Amino acid sequence: MATKAFAPAKVNLTLHVTGQRANGYHELDSLVVFADVGDTLEFSPGPDLSMAVIGEHAAGVPVDGRNLVWKAAEAAGWTGHIVLNKVLPHGGGIGGGSSDAAATLRMATDQGASVSSEAALSLGADVPVCQLARATRMRGIGEQLDPVTLPPLPALLVNPGVEIPTGAVFSALESRENPPMPMEIPLFEAPADCAEWLRHQRNDLEPPTTGLAPDVARVLEALSDTKHALLSRMSGSGSTCFALYPTMKDAHFAAYEIGAAHPSWWCRAAQLN
Repeated sequence: MATKAFAPAKVNLTLHVTGQRANGYHELDSLVVFADVGDTLEFSPGPDLSMAVIGEHAAGVPVDGRNLVWKAAEAAGWTGHIVLNKVLPHGGGIGGGSSDAAATLRMATDQGASVSSEAALSLGADVPVCQLARATRMRGIGEQLDPVTLPPLPALLVNPGVEIPTGAVFSALESRENPPMPMEIPLFEAPADCAEWLRHQRNDLEPPTTGLAPDVARVLEALSDTKHALLSRMSGSGSTCFALYPTMKDAHFAAYEIGAAHPSWWCRAAQLN
């Protein structure tokens, strides 16, 4: 019997780069949330591992051992056929591949497999937090995870259709020793309170990314110009950006506004939590 799973978009509300280890891995302090928009996967058990990719962003996605879903299935010892419906743009800074891998690990664990936290982390720094798929403070290289409580955040996700190699972004980063977030994350009553606090935090990868990809700067400007936008910022290492709004009605109106002005951009209103 086939099993279906949802792989939500991961959004970095903040991303502070606080150091670099001797092995080259970067230390981060990031407030991560998940959207009600994402990829879907269908798993049909069988003797051999195979996969197919469908959907609006299927082009160029590998269907062999290069795919994180395949690697996650192998790590869990699961075999069968996987159909991945690719809704999220790949290389977009919203954890598409990591969330797909995490959904695969959750499925396998539900079916009795045992996957260590080290094995999950070896698939990618974002995979452990994507396994939780809820608001979390992520520190270290992705292994220190502390769930947090946030109000539902109406948002608009926009990607201009450019892929930016993460390595190039980190290479362009001027400083790898930056202040972390405050020790305590407050309890927020509403999206406006949360956005005001976030305004004093950062995504340290945003300046180097906008320097490498002017289209990302254009998206941030367009989001800032939408009606009732509380905050606009880039997620992860780009190229997807987001804006927060007081209500989902505001987010949907902004999606219509930006979609009409920039029909080639990927644009989705979503609730983050």
